[in-house]
Parts: sequence; C-alpha cells; structure tokens
Amino acid sequence: MTGFELTDEPSSEDQEFLGERLYEFNTDATGIRDGTLLGIFMRDDDGVMSAGLHGHTWGGTCEISRLWVREDLRHGGIGRDLMNTAEAEARRRGCRQMFLTTHSFQAPSFYESLGFEEIGRIAGYPKGHDQIFLRKKL
Repeated sequence: MTGFELTDEPSSEDQEFLGERLYEFNTDATGIRDGTLLGIFMRDDDGVMSAGLHGHTWGGTCEISRLWVREDLRHGGIGRDLMNTAEAEARRRGCRQMFLTTHSFQAPSFYESLGFEEIGRIAGYPKGHDQIFLRKKL
C-alpha cells in the first residue's frame, strides 16, 4: 500500500469508482437497490448542451445534483420545464420526495416557487453566502 495521492484534478474514472463503491456499501447496508441516474438535457442544433439537469433516484427520493441553463436562455421557463420533467420522472419511479442543495446567490426562490421548502442551511458557505438544503414532498 502506498501513500496518499493528492490532486485537484481527480479523473472521472476515479470519481466513478468511488461512487460505485459507496453505492455498493449503501445498498448492502439498506437492502435498497433501485438507484438510477437521471439526466435531462437540451442541446442546440450543433449538439452543444444549452440546458440540463443531472441527479439520481434511490430509495424513494429524487436528488437533483446539478441544474444549469445557458445565460441567454434563463428566465424563459426552461429551468421550470427541466424540474417539472424531473418531478414527473421521479413520480414515475415511485419517489415520495425530491431533494437538492443550492446557494443563497443562486436561485432558492426559483425552487421555492416550485414547491420546495428549506430544511436546512449552512451559513458562511461559501464565505459571505449560505448553502441551502431544500425538499419537496411528492
């Protein structure tokens, strides 16, 4: 066994490996093995992503990890459509709730307008802002 390898550029393979090992541990501990990735993307005519959502469902919960809309397309309903599509898929998969985190400088009011409620907050992350935990019961 060698020492630690410290990097500020972990490979996607290493990140995926860790995710798979944690999923194995979690499924062994809970017996819940229904984890499924979720991706919803919008691309322009050249195939370049202009908006997207990434997350997963597991154990009756849909967790949204990332939501992004290209700046010139914001405030046109695309984010709402992405979230509504994710919610419909979460319901189809049998989820009873959705969960996500955002920061105070991002769009907490956007998520609240979709029925999410704040369930926790870390003040000062990042400095001068807060990280906000939100949940929506389905």
